[in-house]
Amino acid sequence: MSSSTQSIPENAEDAELEGSPAGVHSTLTVGAPVDRVWQHLISARGTEALLGPGVTLGNKGESWHSTDGPHGVVRSYHPMEQVRVSWHPHEDGPLSIVDLQLKPDGDGTRVDLYHEGQGIAEDGAGDKSRWDDALGRFAQALDA
Repeated sequence: MSSSTQSIPENAEDAELEGSPAGVHSTLTVGAPVDRVWQHLISARGTEALLGPGVTLGNKGESWHSTDGPHGVVRSYHPMEQVRVSWHPHEDGPLSIVDLQLKPDGDGTRVDLYHEGQGIAEDGAGDKSRWDDALGRFAQALDA
């Protein structure tokens, strides 16, 4: 398993002016094929590892809720490739998008997680840490 995180600006010129990132990119490579990683992603165990306890994802347009507070709506659902959800960290939290993408990488799968939108720049380091930790939990649950 390998992982890295980097800031990605939503608009490079605006980010330079403001001095803060508008998004985070976290990536992880796991030693399992895409179909196995996808099945884990859409399982209760995999979804909870990423988005929080109690989360199950439905179809596009359906709401999801974590017992820890984060919630949103499934925005895009492409089997074996991508899931995008809106992300609200708490009831009155700012709107942002979490985009999970799966890509074959040798004998394994690269999982790319992008978190972009309002409020992220306010705690860029915390946001990076949250998603690195989530991908770590995701990989551990996959191997369990």
